[in-house]
Amino acid sequence: MNIKRIFGALLTILGVIGLIMAAVNFASNSGGTKDIKSLVIYGILGLVFFVSGIGLIQTTKDES
Repeated sequence: MNIKRIFGALLTILGVIGLIMAAVNFASNSGGTKDIKSLVIYGILGLVFFVSGIGLIQTTKDES
């Protein structure tokens, strides 16, 4: 059981959820300032979590 891989998978899943929330918010955007702020926040956090999770999974080596 590799904790780094589990944490990387968790970060990746959170990133995907954040990106999906940003896409849903973008699709139902009415143009208000609050909508744009939440779109940027969800998009940036989702992208950061997704990239860091994928990077953590790729750099962690399997040790059996």
